[in-house]
Amino acid sequence: MADPVTLRSSTTQNGTAVQTVGKTAPTRTAKGNDGVNGSQSPVEDGASPAPSPATAFSVVCDDVHLTYRVPAPGGALKGSPTERFIGKMLGRKRRQIKQVNALRGVSFTAREGEAIGLVGRNGSGKSTLLRVIAGLLSPTQGRVWADSEPTLLGVNAVLVPQLPGDRNVRLGGLAIGLSPQEVESRMHEVAEFTDIGDAFTMPMSTYSSGMAARLRFAISTQRTPRILIIDEALSTGDEAFRKRSEQRVKQLRAEAGTVFLVSHSLDTIRSTCDRALWLDKGTLMADGDPTQVCARYLKAVAEGR
Repeated sequence: MADPVTLRSSTTQNGTAVQTVGKTAPTRTAKGNDGVNGSQSPVEDGASPAPSPATAFSVVCDDVHLTYRVPAPGGALKGSPTERFIGKMLGRKRRQIKQVNALRGVSFTAREGEAIGLVGRNGSGKSTLLRVIAGLLSPTQGRVWADSEPTLLGVNAVLVPQLPGDRNVRLGGLAIGLSPQEVESRMHEVAEFTDIGDAFTMPMSTYSSGMAARLRFAISTQRTPRILIIDEALSTGDEAFRKRSEQRVKQLRAEAGTVFLVSHSLDTIRSTCDRALWLDKGTLMADGDPTQVCARYLKAVAEGR
């Protein structure tokens, strides 16, 4: 296994209990002196089938919290009388600050070769968790460890809307580390995979959101990352594209990559992933077999919980 390259942390505390579902208990790293590494111990009975213990860990989230501080609506002015007077004179208002707990003590381990789907309502913390794993956000508390740099699907930073799709393929390919020769050799494959016809040579500014998502997916998966993070990309496009995307995810898994997938399509989670995490209001509610986790999530939604 490669040397760890990612460690984003702050002071850790004990994590919250997590319900697990499935058949065979997976293993989770017990906390050692550093709060992450330690001996392996089973989670509760009834968890999803786990990879062989010989399979290397790729990501460890240990008691991850993320708290946002935002102005409270309609809050009273704060500060001393003098500060409030000066603030009023200058037209400024010091509003109360509200804390929003986006993630609450999320802990789990992922192994090479796993495809892990995240389910939950809008605002439950799914995309936030992925961005913490990718290193785009730092946890307020807890640790995230990865054995290589996670790749968040999408190369928006280098794609230029005014350029045609094929030119953006060249830019995106170079951005993910392909050589110019490799980019050119895969151009036809990307064009076939996206299946957007003549639009491939038209400016991206003319693309629909679904066409742009197809192109980003095709570019990002031209190089097999050890850790790939996909946020909603498989929810776009027709049935044929979804099947091609699911097949590509399975290929990435076969090449020892770890895949994280967020999708509101539970059918996609069930057919693509071999493990699912259910988040609700930032708390990890269940971790295990996708079919059973999705069933429990749907039951909670139906009951209004």
